Amino acid sequence: MTPDRPGAQDAERPGHTHCPYCALQCAMSVTPTTGGVAEVTPEWFPTNRGGLCRKGWTAGDLLGHPDRLTTPLIRRDGRLQPCDWDTALDRVVDGIRRAQAAGGPDGVAVFGGGGLTNEKAYQLGKFTRLALGSRLIDYNGRWCMSSAAAAANRSFGLDRGLPFPVTDLSGARAVLLIGANPADTMPPFLQHLGTAAAAGGLIVADPRLSATARRALDGGGVHLRLRPGTDAALALGLLHLVVVTGAVDTRYLAARTTGFEDAWAHAAAWLPERTERVTGVSVALLERAVRLLADARDAGAGSYILTARGAEQHADGTSVVGAVIALALALGLPGRPRTGYGTLTGQGNGQGGREHGQKADQLPGYRMITDPDARTHVAAVWDVEPEQIPGPGLSAFELLDSLGQPGGPTAMLLHASNPVVSAPDADRVAERLRALDTLVVADFVLSETAALADVVLPVPQWAEEEGTLTNLEGRVLRRRRSITPPAGARDELWIWHELARRLDRGPERFPTDPRAVFDELARASAGGKADYSAVDWDRLDAGEVLHWPCGADSPAGTPRLFLDRFATPDGRARFMIDAPRTPAEPTDAAFPLLATTGRLLAHYQSGAQTRRVGELAAAEPRMWVQVHPVVARAAGLTDGAAARVVSRRGSVEAEVRCDEDMRTDTLFLPFHFAGTGRANLLTLPELDPHSRMPEFKVCAVRLEAAA
Repeated sequence: MTPDRPGAQDAERPGHTHCPYCALQCAMSVTPTTGGVAEVTPEWFPTNRGGLCRKGWTAGDLLGHPDRLTTPLIRRDGRLQPCDWDTALDRVVDGIRRAQAAGGPDGVAVFGGGGLTNEKAYQLGKFTRLALGSRLIDYNGRWCMSSAAAAANRSFGLDRGLPFPVTDLSGARAVLLIGANPADTMPPFLQHLGTAAAAGGLIVADPRLSATARRALDGGGVHLRLRPGTDAALALGLLHLVVVTGAVDTRYLAARTTGFEDAWAHAAAWLPERTERVTGVSVALLERAVRLLADARDAGAGSYILTARGAEQHADGTSVVGAVIALALALGLPGRPRTGYGTLTGQGNGQGGREHGQKADQLPGYRMITDPDARTHVAAVWDVEPEQIPGPGLSAFELLDSLGQPGGPTAMLLHASNPVVSAPDADRVAERLRALDTLVVADFVLSETAALADVVLPVPQWAEEEGTLTNLEGRVLRRRRSITPPAGARDELWIWHELARRLDRGPERFPTDPRAVFDELARASAGGKADYSAVDWDRLDAGEVLHWPCGADSPAGTPRLFLDRFATPDGRARFMIDAPRTPAEPTDAAFPLLATTGRLLAHYQSGAQTRRVGELAAAEPRMWVQVHPVVARAAGLTDGAAARVVSRRGSVEAEVRCDEDMRTDTLFLPFHFAGTGRANLLTLPELDPHSRMPEFKVCAVRLEAAA
């Protein structure tokens, strides 16, 4: 299949499913083969155009992997041992009852994940609030999209990762990526940047010369190699240049925005020379970036700005993204054809996973749990009184840090997440999980977190379940069962129904049929920001292309948002800028370097899945640290040497990889590895005041030889 076949339809055919990894949600089909292995075949779809990355091609390898969990496990005499389902669920119920007898409804906490289907994300939130009566639920997407979400809600009144179809990028001649490396994280996405790259209009802001930055330079584009933690300063410096060079779109500002004067009061101080001094990016490159974006806009040739985790995973991530949105607004990009601002969602259902109620502060339809009208609407769908719905809980890290503490939860149900590897200050989080009386983990492999559990519940994998997901552009997709799950695995919807039955908490409220759950989700979302009320499985199975909001006012869906007005009360976008701050943890003589973390082509998230795939594990088998040769020599190290990276919280063992393109003040560590190779042993849990995002992307460290 050719990437640009004439007349290609956006619609997916029955039998298609989607990759289990990132939010690009590349289409594929899965065919069972002998020996428990499944064959993956790429299918044409707008996001991937018939392509798959290395992770997608090998996705079938896990379906029959020998590490696959096929029976429940309970801890006896300090060891996890197989048991039957009745024994496992009885143990879970006993733990819930003990915890709630001691601590009330909030004696039990729940932690979800951005890999759950829409149906499961919805049901998990409902189960927590009604069956358990607990307010304590959050999920790992808090560490992925929350800063971008908070900033978009503040400025636009609505958060959808890409407010336009990803294919809109394909013709753009200028694209600025801030903190994004899709060449490694979602390689098929690069097809949509081809025009910009060939035109010399691909601009990448990243402390490293990443594979995406190299692609930009190869086409004559720009690499803005900023100092870690200076993203907001970079955005304000670019905004300053937009204004003083006359690139600002004054008619757009007057017609469609509010608050520009306050924004300029911040940006006016960010003279090009000051921006260069703080960020390390030359004035010439700053000026060129602005010129490329403005020229493409003026020529009607497509001009876009996109952010990702590199910009967002900071203790001021909301402010960083707010400054980037301000830059986009000054250029007049959001809410117009062939221009725009968006953010690249990470996890497979990172978009849908945050819309339906597994966040501490939200109800289905992207409603806020503190909104009386939202509570009344959802309560009516759930057939309860509004006061029966608990109030807001704690954000992800705060929730994990409260476990086993005085007055904190003593039991946790954890789904589709591996915080022992993925959480900041990871040893501290592991200690809190060990302090629980009852830790229940539902997974299909024994992750590092599952290995600490008192009860492990085996669940189906992606190709073994039915449901829906929402990709990075807000399009609702069908996940179709291609493989029969192992006899011992049980679907999460069944697990929650059984727990509700055993607890005598209204099991009829928790159906096991995902189609029935989706129909209720659609009703619960009606009238909300993320309105799915006109979506149903029959429409999706018939091949209709449905982007939310898709409700009574927009039954055909909304592929492009904000074309007429923004989702604010007055319809105008808001400039929301705070003063830039320095990283939460400064360097000093003991910790003179800055560490930043990121992803690799061969691995995904905590690596619990991809480290078990032979081809991927062989490509990247162990932890490493990327450093400039000068930095390595100063520590008495050479390429390939065994090193320790030490922060104020812990240390990581890693192999040295010298790279002359690295900044001499910066180290890079991938975060997919386990044990003493966990990059998040170093990171600090300083939290953004708006999004509660931790400071993942920069911490003070030193480099030394391993003992």
